[in-house]
Amino acid sequence: MKIENTKAQMRKGILEYCILAIIEKKESYPSDIIEELKSSKMIVVEGTLYPLLTRLKNAGILSYRWEESTSGPPRKYYSLTSDGKSFLGELTTTWSDLHKAVSKITK
Repeated sequence: MKIENTKAQMRKGILEYCILAIIEKKESYPSDIIEELKSSKMIVVEGTLYPLLTRLKNAGILSYRWEESTSGPPRKYYSLTSDGKSFLGELTTTWSDLHKAVSKITK
């Protein structure tokens, strides 16, 4: 069994939570989200991010607005909806509970 597969699955499981936490801090452009994830060692590629953003938008968790760019096409900036803020709150509670349970088991 390869450890990389397990590590990738663990990251995938919390990726949505991390993306929403980034967007909660400030309205975000996808490349900014990718950069913050990479700087935190949560490696992700555009091919993973864009479908996830679309799914969250379609679920009413995210909204977006277009902004003109001086260096190319307009940019889409994402923000949390009120439902998104509630959803993130539930994920935060779940993550905290899960972290406590795993820490208890592994210590």
